Amino acid sequence: MAANPAPVRVLLAKLGLDGHDRGIKVVARILRDAGMEVIYLGLRQTTASIVAAAEQEDADVIGLSMHNAGHLTLAPAMLAALRDAELDIPLVIGGIIPDQDLASLTEAGVAAVLGPGASAEQVVGAVRSAIDRSAIDRDA
Repeated sequence: MAANPAPVRVLLAKLGLDGHDRGIKVVARILRDAGMEVIYLGLRQTTASIVAAAEQEDADVIGLSMHNAGHLTLAPAMLAALRDAELDIPLVIGGIIPDQDLASLTEAGVAAVLGPGASAEQVVGAVRSAIDRSAIDRDA
């Protein structure tokens, strides 16, 4: 009998001073309901605390919720911190992200961006797709 694969491990956090956490808690529930293991770090995290937790928890993907217009600064800072730590973990962000910023975030290396009203299927699909693309990139 084949062993069941380990569940996807998703690290969720609020980077910076943004105090709006309702959306990320809904996302955590959606991902748990989809069979993923969710580690939620909570509010006011730093790039260093997220990197340390991602490494310690062996995260497959990191999800950040952003509602304070800091996404063009915070997402690249998070990606740089992951590179500095030599961690190849895809980053998915969600929140209030203007359409005109999507290309900049994708070019910076963000795996997926989810806006308000994303369905449960879109959330789960974005996480799974980010992990799948990351695995393909590592194998290439």
